[in-house]
Amino acid sequence: MHYEGNIIRPPSEANSILLQVTVGCSRNKCTFCGTYKGERFRIKPDSVIMEDIAFAAQHCRRQRRVFLCDGDALIIPQKRLLRILEEIDKQLPWVTRVGLYANAKALKMKSIDELKALKDHGVGIVYMGLETGDDVTLKKINKGATAAQMIEMGRKAKMAGFKLSVTVLLGIAGLERSQVHARETGRVLSEIDPDYVGALSLMLIPETPIHQDYLSGQFRLIEPQEMLAELRTMIATTNLTRGLFHANHASNYLPIRARFPKEKPATLKLIDEALEGKVPLKPEYLRAL
Repeated sequence: MHYEGNIIRPPSEANSILLQVTVGCSRNKCTFCGTYKGERFRIKPDSVIMEDIAFAAQHCRRQRRVFLCDGDALIIPQKRLLRILEEIDKQLPWVTRVGLYANAKALKMKSIDELKALKDHGVGIVYMGLETGDDVTLKKINKGATAAQMIEMGRKAKMAGFKLSVTVLLGIAGLERSQVHARETGRVLSEIDPDYVGALSLMLIPETPIHQDYLSGQFRLIEPQEMLAELRTMIATTNLTRGLFHANHASNYLPIRARFPKEKPATLKLIDEALEGKVPLKPEYLRAL
């Protein structure tokens, strides 16, 4: 496989065939992200992509899923993306699902019919980074979309028939807007009603704008108990018709995996016990990106 630069994928795609179709991220301006620092976004040549699919056909026969890397595969022009999906279907007939990241810009660029065509050609799940439902914080972290736009695009993805996984980021609003961020994120998640929510905890990456703000005293990274209180408010204000809310990423202090709405009360109780010191939190040295 021809991999270039940093390859990232959702935790749930750990056992998938990682097919890199783009390098970097088409936006690459979020203040907290250093994954593609200095990397110019580009779509890989079709010849390289097809060669990697042929490699997977020979050597990846046990994997039943494909994930299209990097940060923004949905931005690929429709005809080219369909051609890639058709080749996956042709050479990897045992694959049952294709997944990819999708930001608000890419979802807006494609019509609902185009998204449905991608669904018909094997794309079963899209991952969208919301980070926060607070417009003030969205602007500050340079996300490039408002909460209303995130809601619209999340609903559009679901309307196309995809499973939708939304990522949110605990601690991203700092101390001052911590609870506002939690409540607004819960509100936006409820309006999108995704199939999965993944809550990660902010870890500062050196040389990113938010890390520079931290060093200069303009941003305060909240403490573990404050992050846990933020998570509690977020879960309390999130109402999903039928979804999985998990905060079991390596960055989180308290692993949580709850099926909503059934397990929501028990999850809130667990967090309350942790806040009271009855449940131990993950030590700092075990946290990771």
